[in-house]
Amino acid sequence: MGKKYKIAVIPGDGIGPEITEAAIYALNHVGLNFEFIKVEAGLGAWQKYGNQLPEETVNVIKSSDACLKGPTQTPPGPGTFKSATVTLRQMLDLYANVRPFKNHPGVQSVHKGVDIIIVRENTEGMYRGLEYNLGDSAIGIRTITRRGSERIARFAFNLARREKRRKVTAVHKANVLKETCGLFRNVCAEIAKEYPDIVFEEMHVDAAAMRIAMKPQDLDVIVTTNLFGDILSDEAAGVVGGLGIAPSANIGDRHAFFEAIHGTAPKHAGKWDANPAAIMLSAAMMLRYLGEVDAGNRFEAAIDAVLEEGKSVTRDLGGSAGTMDFAKAVADKLTKML
Repeated sequence: MGKKYKIAVIPGDGIGPEITEAAIYALNHVGLNFEFIKVEAGLGAWQKYGNQLPEETVNVIKSSDACLKGPTQTPPGPGTFKSATVTLRQMLDLYANVRPFKNHPGVQSVHKGVDIIIVRENTEGMYRGLEYNLGDSAIGIRTITRRGSERIARFAFNLARREKRRKVTAVHKANVLKETCGLFRNVCAEIAKEYPDIVFEEMHVDAAAMRIAMKPQDLDVIVTTNLFGDILSDEAAGVVGGLGIAPSANIGDRHAFFEAIHGTAPKHAGKWDANPAAIMLSAAMMLRYLGEVDAGNRFEAAIDAVLEEGKSVTRDLGGSAGTMDFAKAVADKLTKML
């Protein structure tokens, strides 16, 4: 089987332990050698250790080839702990959040012919967490830097070139947020000059939201800031069939973790009826990140085959199968491919 890949696994909260277990089961049938090491993060870790992201978890991730992360829960409102996901992104400088959205066979969608990749700056902007309570007022500081804008723009253009994409669209609101979005917009335009083979355009975020809803086929690679990318991602997921098939990657220069975009769905925890397709598609992205492109493509093809057949899909996709039923169906497809 060749190299043994060390994969840190964060089961997470809610349905997280179930869907990560399903992903591990399917990954063990892809024809590679893995060592999976489970570590804790999120609400459960906070309740157990008083820390949503224990030091041991971070150390295991740092020493692993990649991390597969289940959804983690963060209580809303002031006075609660900071999101484990956001903390991990910032701690490991995982500056690129990559979220692909495309039609999958057997999944009903609003539009056909959609194939968008949203590249979201992951460490700056409104999610930096610079918020202050002033009694009757609250203040949040939005930080955009030249360095952060340069590296996310360059990441997006390099991805576009590597994936043989035709266009990169920088999404901003520089007509109102003249300094922060103005800096991001200008830097993206500067970086675009280094890639004459790729079409560059810019678009205000409200116009981009309308374009995703009405004519998403016009879009290819989107590069944008943290908050805008988060919101547009959920919209794009809705266009192609929902968060149940929406994967993501958080990538830095040295480390990366992969997770579904959806949340913890606590009402479904313990029922083993949650859809694991999104975290499995995230695992396919992880395989490609590890350099196992053929295995990643094979893994995604097996997922698509199960989705297209429709016999082993979960309730949100119109079926009645359980979490592990889907995983076993994917594993069966993978076994036949080897």
